[in-house]
Amino acid sequence: MSLPVAILAGGLATRLRPVTERIPKALVKVAGRPFIEHQLNLLRRQGYVRIVLCLGYLGEMVERHLGNGKQFGVRLDYVFDGPRLLGTGGAVKLALPRLGDAFFILYGDSYLLCDFKRVEDAYLASASPALMTVFDNDNKWDRSNVLYRDGMVLRYDKRNPTPDMRHIDYGLTALNANAFHPYAHGAAFDLAELYAALAAEKRLAGFEVTERFYEVGSPGGLADTEKFMSSSEFSESIK
Repeated sequence: MSLPVAILAGGLATRLRPVTERIPKALVKVAGRPFIEHQLNLLRRQGYVRIVLCLGYLGEMVERHLGNGKQFGVRLDYVFDGPRLLGTGGAVKLALPRLGDAFFILYGDSYLLCDFKRVEDAYLASASPALMTVFDNDNKWDRSNVLYRDGMVLRYDKRNPTPDMRHIDYGLTALNANAFHPYAHGAAFDLAELYAALAAEKRLAGFEVTERFYEVGSPGGLADTEKFMSSSEFSESIK
């Protein structure tokens, strides 16, 4: 059975304002459909149907739109931050009872063309509590933030990347729930903190993908993804 997938879709999406002042980023339309629908269809095609949506800002709108996921061929659960935002790490920690021992984390603004099953197999074959997909970005679409070598993420730093970092966090990570034990339930923290600690401890495996990523977290990324999803290449990919 395939791993469950946590989709992180609770952020404020300030870079997309004023569009996201009234709707969450997950419901921003791309090629005529809310972006979250594209993500769910992608996961279903790859055989991943157990999905937990980690929501915060305007999350009730997402739940009302998607329901239980049956119309998209998936099974949806929802976990809400509550009165204060918990950050990406805190949101996943809160969702652990719905996710089980091992799971994928997918950013809510990412559309990824990689083979998820190959990533899952690599994770299960590794001796690491976590495996991050990485892409040889060389600062092309965003700042590279990963030092990757010989199947391991040796260093991860989003805030202060170094010149020897050619790779970037692709947007899909497999983790064991035990990796979250150092963090208290209900505490606010970022996944970047967890990933950096695992890398420093040589406990973060890496899986290099060659397909570029698409994202809707910025106006430029949204425009780029709109162009791709309106193309014949995208039409062929979803057949």
